[in-house]
Amino acid sequence: MSTATNSIFDHCPIGCNSSLENTDIKLPEGLLKKCPDCGQLLSPCSKAWFDESMQEFDVPMGTLPSGKNKQRYHQRMGKILNNAKSAIAYQPTPEQTLRLLDVGCSSGALLRVAKECGYDASGAEPATQAADTARGLGFEVFPGFLQDAAFPDNHFDVITLFEVIEHLLEPQGLLKEILRILKPGGVLLIGTGNADSWTVGFMGADWEYFDIRSHGGHISFFNPKSMRTLTQQCGFEVDNISTKRVNIRERKHASKPMYELVKVTRELLAIPARFAGKGHDMLTTLRKPAQ
Repeated sequence: MSTATNSIFDHCPIGCNSSLENTDIKLPEGLLKKCPDCGQLLSPCSKAWFDESMQEFDVPMGTLPSGKNKQRYHQRMGKILNNAKSAIAYQPTPEQTLRLLDVGCSSGALLRVAKECGYDASGAEPATQAADTARGLGFEVFPGFLQDAAFPDNHFDVITLFEVIEHLLEPQGLLKEILRILKPGGVLLIGTGNADSWTVGFMGADWEYFDIRSHGGHISFFNPKSMRTLTQQCGFEVDNISTKRVNIRERKHASKPMYELVKVTRELLAIPARFAGKGHDMLTTLRKPAQ
């Protein structure tokens, strides 16, 4: 990838209408930018760099986990999706199957878990090859962007947006479309990184989540305040924002003895980070207001 020349962002995409400031977090493409109002961190990369990095997702395997990661993924996501049922503001009838839409479903990893949890699961995915894989597994997947799918109003009980929002140049449009197709009282789950975490405090530019080479398309980095600001502006009620996990050094940057110490420290910090809202994994549970 070539060095960025023109930054992809010239304003805060959350809607603060504030001029961006440079931070002291220096990435290969330049200094991360920050909104002084909501604290959103934004990549200084160019549009060409962003587009090139996004190409990694248009492969048949998409983001399907494998090995031990697959088992951990199923356990973690199964718990999240089952908890979402209790966050819905209405009581489904016994014979009703809840409809779930996974936006950015890739090759169908979350759809598999949702089906196991009893949902009628479908998805939307613009990466054609990954979408074809999910459809080959028997799922109904719209092969394109959600705004082009033309789903009916008030159609879904639960919508999920995991590892997607950090890729968006203008997230308000997508969230407003999700609000339209979500049933009143229905739930939206957003999973992304927390840029106001202890991990960022410890690691700065070494946090792998900031690395567009390792995580293609990562350009917009949320924190609880900016997430709350954005989603409330788009018409959602915030049910809960939770965070977990801490890191102080990436494995590739530590010797074996040092990494053993890192693992112990991570465990010691995990519980206080969760209570303080300073973990680097952030889960936001939102609800469409009841009419």
